Amino acid sequence: MMRHVDLSSPAFTQAELSRADIEQKLAGLKQGETLDLAAKALNGLDLSGLDLRRVNLQSARLNKANLKGANLDGVVLDQAWALDSDFTGASLKRASLFMTQLIGAHLDGANFEGARVAADMSRASLKNANFRNANLSADETNQSMGLMRGVFASADLSGASFEGANLARVQMEFADLSGANLAGSNLRGSELAGANFTGANIAGANFEKADLNSAKLLKLGNADKALNFDNAMNLEKAFRD
Repeated sequence: MMRHVDLSSPAFTQAELSRADIEQKLAGLKQGETLDLAAKALNGLDLSGLDLRRVNLQSARLNKANLKGANLDGVVLDQAWALDSDFTGASLKRASLFMTQLIGAHLDGANFEGARVAADMSRASLKNANFRNANLSADETNQSMGLMRGVFASADLSGASFEGANLARVQMEFADLSGANLAGSNLRGSELAGANFTGANIAGANFEKADLNSAKLLKLGNADKALNFDNAMNLEKAFRD
């Protein structure tokens, strides 16, 4: 999880291309070709509504960029920086977001179905976002740079869908999950201290060894159908009705 941001770093340099430049390059692509924007500075650009499925955005800098309603299905955004960016209503189905920085981003209604998300979305707004069958779990195969996993500390995930998602060992401390659909999700070993689950559907959700210290477990839907709920950590310190 990133804690300090150097505003003088290359991550915040002026955009190298304009929207018109990108639209022209996309229009000129031949069948089977992709547009390589890896590591390009695209900070602050208005890319809203564009079809970016044939674009490589690995390590791109998209801080404060506008990608509202953009189509990013299957796009690689690994190690991209998109602080305070706007992905409202964007489609990121099956996209790859590994070590992606989306702190404070606007992602309401974004579709991450089937995506691989080991990104930092702390303080992001993800109301009604779709993470159905997405993999947000910790990558335990390579920890040379620390534990890579989905981080949603203090994020707004109210009304979001995590149906069938792998959330093993994710960090969701103090996240707002009120009204979220967690049916069939795997929350094994996840950090959920202080999270708000009011009105969430937890049918079939696996809470084994999840930390629920001070979590709000009020008006839960299908709590009797949750898995390993009694094996969660600090359950006695959670707020329950």
